[in-house]
Amino acid sequence: MALGKDYERQNCALARALELVGERWTLLVVRDALYGVRRYSDFLVHLDIPRAVLAERLQALTAAGVLEKRRYQESPPREEYVLTEMGQQLWPAVHALHRWAVDFLLPEGPIRLYVHTTCGTRLDPAGICPDCGTLVTARDVEMRPGPAAAVEARTDSVSEKLSRPRRLLTPIHT
Repeated sequence: MALGKDYERQNCALARALELVGERWTLLVVRDALYGVRRYSDFLVHLDIPRAVLAERLQALTAAGVLEKRRYQESPPREEYVLTEMGQQLWPAVHALHRWAVDFLLPEGPIRLYVHTTCGTRLDPAGICPDCGTLVTARDVEMRPGPAAAVEARTDSVSEKLSRPRRLLTPIHT
């Protein structure tokens, strides 16, 4: 028996959120979009996700308003997926899950560090800059290689670009 995709009997905001972003691969698509991945082929290469699953996740996230589909080439027509403001608001949740995994599941340490672009200070587990005391939005975060960066050891073109310091939401193009 297949599991349903909703939690209609749960009167809970988290249940509503999980109906959209709780399926396998969905938060990784959002994570990659935060990292600047925009093109279908780049998501496909970086995630090693089945084509049909990727197409379904992109369609669902677009229909929900998390992503916006934009044309970047007219002939032949090609489109990319850009995080909307709604999608960018998922950054604190993605960051919190990242920090939780580093604290409890990754004894080798973080693969990536997230720092405030204004002052270069690493964000605390809540996504706050300890120097400034402000909650930092995705637009003001730089991703840098962490102590366990070599553990990832992927060689695809997207991973190589993501292995260097870069500001979140800055588009990558392979």
